[in-house]
Amino acid sequence: MKRSAGSTKGASKRQKVSSATSTRNQDKEKETSEWPEYFQDALNTVLAFVSSHRHIATTFPMIRSSAEGLLKRFVCSQKVVIVKALLPDVVEFAYIPRSDLRIHGEAVSQQNKRSNSPDFMLHPQSLAVDTPLDYRLPGHEEEEHVLVLEFAENFRTTKSGNLVDKRNQRFKDAVVELMKATPEGEVSMDLLQAAARDHIPVNPSAKKALLANESQNLIIPEPKDRPSIDDILLEIQKQQWYKNQIADRRTFKEKVAIEGLLAEPLSHTIQQALRESRNITSLYYHQAAAINAIVQRKHVIVSTSTASGKSVIYQVPLLKFLEENSNATAILIYPTKALAQDQRTALEQLLCACPGLQHIKVATYDGDTPQDHRRTIRETASVIFTNFDMLHASILPHEELWRTFIKNIKLVAVDELHYYSNLFGSHVAQIIRRFRRICAAVGNQRVVFVSCSATISKPSQHMKRLFGVEDVEEIVEDGAPSGKKYYLVWDPFNVKDMDSGVAKLGQSGPTWEAINLMIFLMIRGVRVILFCKIRRACELAMKALRQRLSAEGRLDVLAKVMPYRGGYSQEDRRRIEYEAFSGHLLGIVATNALELGVDIGVLDAVIMLGFPFGIANFRQQAGRAGRRSRDSLAVLVAEDLPIDRNYVKFPDKLYNQPMDDLTVDIESKVVIEAHLQCAAHEMPLSKDDAFYFGASLGDLCDSKLRKDKDGWYHPHPKFLPYPAKHISIRGADDDKYTVIDVTKVGVPRIIEEIELSRAIFELYEGGVFMHQGLTFVVKEVSHDTKVARLVRADVNWITKPRNVDAMQTHRIKEIARSPHRAYFGRVDVTTVVFGFRKIRCVWTLADILSISKSLFRGNKVLDVVDVDTPPYERQVTGFWFDVPKDLLGLLREKHFNLAEAIHSASHAWMNRFALSPDLRTECKAAEKEYNKEESQRKRPARLILYDASRKGSVSAQAFDHSGEVLRQAHDTVETCSCEDGCDKCKSVSKDSFSLLIIFTGIHSATCSEGNVVASKMGALLILKALLNLDIDADSVVTQFGSQGSETIVEATYIRPLDGVQVEPA
Repeated sequence: MKRSAGSTKGASKRQKVSSATSTRNQDKEKETSEWPEYFQDALNTVLAFVSSHRHIATTFPMIRSSAEGLLKRFVCSQKVVIVKALLPDVVEFAYIPRSDLRIHGEAVSQQNKRSNSPDFMLHPQSLAVDTPLDYRLPGHEEEEHVLVLEFAENFRTTKSGNLVDKRNQRFKDAVVELMKATPEGEVSMDLLQAAARDHIPVNPSAKKALLANESQNLIIPEPKDRPSIDDILLEIQKQQWYKNQIADRRTFKEKVAIEGLLAEPLSHTIQQALRESRNITSLYYHQAAAINAIVQRKHVIVSTSTASGKSVIYQVPLLKFLEENSNATAILIYPTKALAQDQRTALEQLLCACPGLQHIKVATYDGDTPQDHRRTIRETASVIFTNFDMLHASILPHEELWRTFIKNIKLVAVDELHYYSNLFGSHVAQIIRRFRRICAAVGNQRVVFVSCSATISKPSQHMKRLFGVEDVEEIVEDGAPSGKKYYLVWDPFNVKDMDSGVAKLGQSGPTWEAINLMIFLMIRGVRVILFCKIRRACELAMKALRQRLSAEGRLDVLAKVMPYRGGYSQEDRRRIEYEAFSGHLLGIVATNALELGVDIGVLDAVIMLGFPFGIANFRQQAGRAGRRSRDSLAVLVAEDLPIDRNYVKFPDKLYNQPMDDLTVDIESKVVIEAHLQCAAHEMPLSKDDAFYFGASLGDLCDSKLRKDKDGWYHPHPKFLPYPAKHISIRGADDDKYTVIDVTKVGVPRIIEEIELSRAIFELYEGGVFMHQGLTFVVKEVSHDTKVARLVRADVNWITKPRNVDAMQTHRIKEIARSPHRAYFGRVDVTTVVFGFRKIRCVWTLADILSISKSLFRGNKVLDVVDVDTPPYERQVTGFWFDVPKDLLGLLREKHFNLAEAIHSASHAWMNRFALSPDLRTECKAAEKEYNKEESQRKRPARLILYDASRKGSVSAQAFDHSGEVLRQAHDTVETCSCEDGCDKCKSVSKDSFSLLIIFTGIHSATCSEGNVVASKMGALLILKALLNLDIDADSVVTQFGSQGSETIVEATYIRPLDGVQVEPA
């Protein structure tokens, strides 16, 4: 739809507004007669601007043309800058990417395009922006930028007079405030003009912009010269945008170092290496204690704070072993490639500084290692940096190729041991047992196992269960120094209390405030990492940073900010890691991929966008700052989610709440059997191997493996030729989609690989895909070849699927549970993306998880698009409880939302089960459950829990304990004093998985819909009914909460297989 400034209708409107403006200017003349002439001019200018401000694409050239017609004189940008300086939170005067003005964009196809979806794209000929071809920002090779002027209150209204009055009053108030604050002898206009210089817009598309930026002498302080955190916090509280968001502030004093002594002094060469490469002349207490134990051939676990120098405890003994025996080898295992890359660099520097060991070769051996390099690594490397995935699928299955290396292993170090828990940890425990068995078979029974971990509960117990060893030295006394640490709980200014205009401009919400804090810190030389909980939030935050810093002309800062998350290509990952490790970056936007102990240089501050997935994650992320013994800052920016709100209300929990025990199930027959198939392929099994794999080995070998005439056990034929390929230790989908950028014709570029389970929701034609803060539009998806083709496009909308169809059950069996039943069987999960909504400006994690929440905050649905995508179908195992029919009647009578009750009851059960991170339930979405329109998709009144992975087996174990966990869930919810459900209704689990102090009441940190659809009372009534406990119907309070159309119907009985018997409780 084209906009014609010369249309009769438009001219008529402008005449009316012009007349109204003239009248208002006369009314205001008396009030403003005392103001300097500059202010009167600026006031008239802003009134003219708002009068003509009716364009969808509010480019400055368009608005200036209209304003000049009204004022009958030239309007220069300097006066607009003055208005911006007066009202920085209300006026947006900046360059943005040209394509950001596209509101709807190109439809997927004409047949899918709705008739009421006009094209509001601003055509290139109206922009006239000169962009030199020899200068483009990285990732913006095809962009142009345009100068835009917008007021925060730029919304549609039929009462233009009220809008003008409101803007005029805001401007008047700002002028009065400035004049009152001007010191005697100073000129207000001089002060304002000086302040306005900071608001001059910079065009990122022009090469001269960068040169001009450099000439402005905007110097970013070096880390050593930055202000103290205390001074920065004082400065923050003086900012105009500060509205008492600091809900809680804690200061932890600095701690001095505690040194330790070695039982045997290090050689002069090792001392020299430590001194020259690390500037280490003495050891902390925990370092010395660990080295002493390792020298005595004891297995060791060190559990101390982040950045306490834990890597030294295995690097120094490794140098000793290599000096004693040049044939010695070692395996260093890390949970992430980034961490392995970081530690490899550190060890190489240490070896290069150690006389006599410069020839030692170290190598990374992971999934990125080219096949033609692997043989050389096996034959020449003394130390390999790897992960358990490679140990499981590459090294152990080919142990005959690694035999010489394995025979000479002196040390195996496993870093970040707290990472290995739940189902993944259970798999790792069996992999380590397979490894120990191979070592013993080749005559190496002297391997020393060393592990490092952040502060955890019962570290030695965790290591013993994981490694299957008994003689473990536990070291938890931390001798490392630390600087003063500041903790803030930042409660974003409530949108309800904010001027609606400011909120409309997007200057509200957790993401905006987190980004605002990050920019504020970076320009003062504070090096920051912003942690986001999910990948999409990471990409949205990076996109917003690009826009803000570009608009403010701070390209110097933007050049030093990078995103980091899983899924990036090897090339991108290595480039970002290099920049991070070398200390070139001011800011990093990351998921928990950098939560672990990667040394990413001098970090002064951590911002957590939303409460992480647990207290351990919170403390781990907060510990990333202050890695150089300086003062540091950790900020939790609370999301609008129940768990976050709980910590805003009770911040003491962040510091005083005990750590959860880590869970490893070493008795799971399903997990053990899978690894017995692998172990038998590596080397035939005998029943003597129960020493490694436990008492169930005999029965499993007889029933699941194949026995030869000599009594040896071999893999079942269905697992051959490579059993390891049948076992996914992380429970992830094996299939991945390749994402290709085809923006440049003839130059396709692979930018990412994503799991099938993500692809189904993120890769559909017309959808917006985000990569490193840049937006791409999906043009084509092939589910046969698993390839998606995208083109670069800076759109100001994102997309989200609008419907999901899931959960049908078959092949079940019953279990008696007084008098109701728990059922186990096959669960068919079917996901269908029927279409998506185009949404303008989604800022918070709650928004990302729940479209309805974003609508409530004023985010606008620009269009609804239907797509025809094939369903994503998979079969998993699971179990369920049917909600009793009589209870359904009571809940309806009392006006309970059934989806809220079922959703909360499902989470309540999962929160009492130790291995619940490897289970899933159908999280209820607010956009469906609170929709007033009648839903065509009815779901049975059933609590369904199923394995997250198609190859998982946790649901079978959960089913075995379904009744006792149900009772624990009931007791936890009933005894908690919270009103609407909280995140920590804690008590110690008494079931067979009592290794874990299990999580929550009815809320879950991993709920995919943000716990929005929830009812504590509804959950409690379901739990009572399933347990056949008394319910006094008269005492149940009638509900008056959120009600949409009915989406839940009575669950129908699913017939079991023939011969299935009800198992006793």
